[in-house]
Amino acid sequence: MSHPTLARLGPPGPFPHAPLTHPLDRKWLHYAFLSRCGRQALIANLSVLGPSTGAVLADPGAAPAGRRGGTGTAAEGQHMAILLVHEEGRGWSSTQFNAEQPALPWSAFRSPHPHGESGAFRVAARSGTPAADVRLRRTSRPCTSQCASFGEDEHLRWQSEPGVLGRGALRHGDGALTSTDLLGYHERVRGRWSWPTLGGWVFGFVNDPSGPGDAAPPSAVVFTLIQPTFPADAANGSVMLWRDGRMVRHFPRRNLRVAVSGSLDRDRVAMVPPLADVLGTPPTAAVPGRLLITARLGDDRLVLDFRSHTAGRIANPSETSLRPFSVHETLGPCTVRGRVGGRDIGFRAGGVVEFAGGAHD
Repeated sequence: MSHPTLARLGPPGPFPHAPLTHPLDRKWLHYAFLSRCGRQALIANLSVLGPSTGAVLADPGAAPAGRRGGTGTAAEGQHMAILLVHEEGRGWSSTQFNAEQPALPWSAFRSPHPHGESGAFRVAARSGTPAADVRLRRTSRPCTSQCASFGEDEHLRWQSEPGVLGRGALRHGDGALTSTDLLGYHERVRGRWSWPTLGGWVFGFVNDPSGPGDAAPPSAVVFTLIQPTFPADAANGSVMLWRDGRMVRHFPRRNLRVAVSGSLDRDRVAMVPPLADVLGTPPTAAVPGRLLITARLGDDRLVLDFRSHTAGRIANPSETSLRPFSVHETLGPCTVRGRVGGRDIGFRAGGVVEFAGGAHD
């Protein structure tokens, strides 16, 4: 049944129309994809920081009207967008933080958003390279929203959805244009935080690519571990399992064990965006070479074994500190095995893991 009222039951944008009121209030859209051939990766972050500046936008969370010509609600503060593209043999290429972004970013969290309908998603450097011009389509349902509070009055709320399909073209830093068939992940984040207080996190996902190319992956796993600097008990995290587009198990933080070993060769870590390399950005902790996460809940168990292959280090500027906060977008093979709901699970596929934390003095 179709009725105009039904379209207004949820926020039309990826976020509710609640204004940002504090200088550290943030909205964040994250996109991460791996090609089915295993050779390419696309990662994009679109963010808004701070309260209204009095300008005009077509939609909260969209690019300023001057970029794409929108009119409507009052603008929020600083808009930033960065795109990373990776291909075996070419390595990493990245825009600065001022990448061109859609006025209305594609998001699985827009409402209404029927399954089966694709939407355009284009993010590009002002120079034109690198760039991503793809059409995205959801196949799955999101997890419930999760929230972590830390510091004195800071918090982070996020919602994840794996099994996002993409098809289109990537333009690399050397100007080469390649077609790609993508399987990935989308996330929205809303909160109020400063990078030093946020401390660090380990996040990642892996989709099983063995199913039909136009359907939800047979299995998908998303995990998070947030480790704020204080208070001591603020750590939060989860492991979530999807089957055929539906989330079937959530393992909370108290049921997880996380271990790392070894380190990724620093020659396999590329500093981005391009200007970060010329600003004397301090070093950060080495990227772990191996990440092992074990989740248990009753008779259910799940083990994720990720091996780091290469990483792009995004040096995020900090609004409250002279030290940058680094997010390492790490690519590598991941093995998933276990038994959930009386059914065995086991597959091996490429995964994306973020290892994030502050730079050393």
